[in-house]
Amino acid sequence: MALSKSDRRDRIRFRIRKTVSGTAQRPRLAVYRSNKEIYAQLIDDVNGTTITAASSRDKDIDASKVNKVEAAKLVGKAIAERATKAGVETVSFDRGGYLYHGRVKSLAEGAREGGLKF
Repeated sequence: MALSKSDRRDRIRFRIRKTVSGTAQRPRLAVYRSNKEIYAQLIDDVNGTTITAASSRDKDIDASKVNKVEAAKLVGKAIAERATKAGVETVSFDRGGYLYHGRVKSLAEGAREGGLKF
């Protein structure tokens, strides 16, 4: 029996989460991609807290009226800027079961351009 798309993504996500976890010094950069928007969070898994977050629904990104791939790059730059303010330089990238392609790749490149290391 074939797996549904969401079941396949969950399997990949759990496989990634077995090895990737975040600390206060090196938080996990978690990505969630819906059909319309993209979200990124810096998570400290040891304390179970979100350090900072950014999404394509933020006012400045939403107002820029760009396509979804370019919006993902802006989200990456925004999360990098907020991480720097919070004193974070390196992160563990958690692609959340999505392929490293398109919007997820664009977000990662934007975060790297913004100064995050992973």
